[in-house]
Amino acid sequence: MDTQFLQSFVMVIDCGSMAEAARRLDLTPAAVAARVKALEESIGTGLVRRAGRTVKATEAGLRILTNARGVLRDIRNLQALANDDAPLGEWRLGVSTSALTGVVPPLLRGLYQRHPKLAVYMEPGNSGWLYQRVNASMLDAAVIVEPQFALPKSCRWQMLVEEPLCVLAPAALAGRDPLDLLASEPFIRYDRTMWGGRMADSYLREHQIQPQERIEIDGLNAIAVFVHQGLGVSLVPDWTPPWPEGLEVVRIPLPPPAPVRRMGLVWTEGPKASLATAFLGEAAKVWPQNASLRA
Repeated sequence: MDTQFLQSFVMVIDCGSMAEAARRLDLTPAAVAARVKALEESIGTGLVRRAGRTVKATEAGLRILTNARGVLRDIRNLQALANDDAPLGEWRLGVSTSALTGVVPPLLRGLYQRHPKLAVYMEPGNSGWLYQRVNASMLDAAVIVEPQFALPKSCRWQMLVEEPLCVLAPAALAGRDPLDLLASEPFIRYDRTMWGGRMADSYLREHQIQPQERIEIDGLNAIAVFVHQGLGVSLVPDWTPPWPEGLEVVRIPLPPPAPVRRMGLVWTEGPKASLATAFLGEAAKVWPQNASLRA
């Protein structure tokens, strides 16, 4: 049995879609479907079924799902443990998309100085999705927006950086009142299904601002480019650099007190919790000004 077939099956069930699984695996939907079909033929029974626009596991698929995840995890750990300097095996780290280029790279650099042969399986995604993956023990840890609900006892969360909300506007609008900009200019909305987008939406509601909505999208870099092109203004977290280069945009602070998006690490206690501790230790070196907030 080819483990790639198992990987495709698990990803399809987790995503609920052949197309989304294909995107995450960097394959075509036809290739993913072919892998799942080959696995079904190898096992001798159907594992997935379509339900409207989604794909769900059959009863047989549900029976093997947990074991399939375990097989994939064990194989990755075997590959990692083959290095004599990787006693913990693979660290499965989820990363919120907006933290991939700014927050995580300097922390990994420090972590690799301590564990040069550490194997990291990194899964990008939105905060809600990644939290669920950590809570289900499919990931060891994840860099996400602070959850706005009580965590179960099995999970811990600690802040890495704070990113206040700001109005992002074309450079030509520098000096304008931020609330007036939100009320009067075309608006590019940060997707309300994202935790950061919900924070922005709550701020608009609290200040009784009904923006002239033009675009709604999950993608901070894309929003910055749209603003640069003069398509509108936006209310976004002042996310950790780097930002796209060459943009003629300004970040206008909100009147205090401005809402703050807190990016942090969520993890589960277990044999790899020491890697989460080491990761947080690197954050204390990179952002010492936040040390008191993390305590």
